[in-house]
Amino acid sequence: MSNLPANAMPQDSSQSVKMFFDKFFQQSISFPSNQIDAVVGFFTSKGFDQSSAESTSIVLLNQARADGVDVFVLLDSLKVLGEIELSQVVAQVLNAYREKTSLLGYRIQSKADTYETRNILV
Repeated sequence: MSNLPANAMPQDSSQSVKMFFDKFFQQSISFPSNQIDAVVGFFTSKGFDQSSAESTSIVLLNQARADGVDVFVLLDSLKVLGEIELSQVVAQVLNAYREKTSLLGYRIQSKADTYETRNILV
C-alpha cells in the first residue's frame, strides 16, 4: 500500500490513444505579454496584417527562446532592414519551422529582355 492516488486505467485500448490525440495540438506556450505586444506591434507597423503578425511573432519568439536571444535585441536588429530584406528574413525563419517537404519563397521577376518583348512597339 502507498499513499499515492490510484491511477485510473483506461477502459479499453483505444482510450489511451484518444487521450493522447486530444492533447496533441494543445501544447502550451507562454511568453510575457510585453514581448508578445512588442513583436506583434513591430510586424503590424511593417505592413503585416494582424493574423500573420501574430503567427510570425510566435515563431520568432520560439526561435529567440531556443537561441537564448533577447527578443528586444532581435527587434532592434530587424528595425534597420528594409521591406524586402525583412521579408527574406521572415521567410528563412518560417522555413526553419516548416516541414522539409515544403518551403516558403518569393519570386524575383527577371529583367532579361526576351525576343518577344523587344519586338513589341509601344
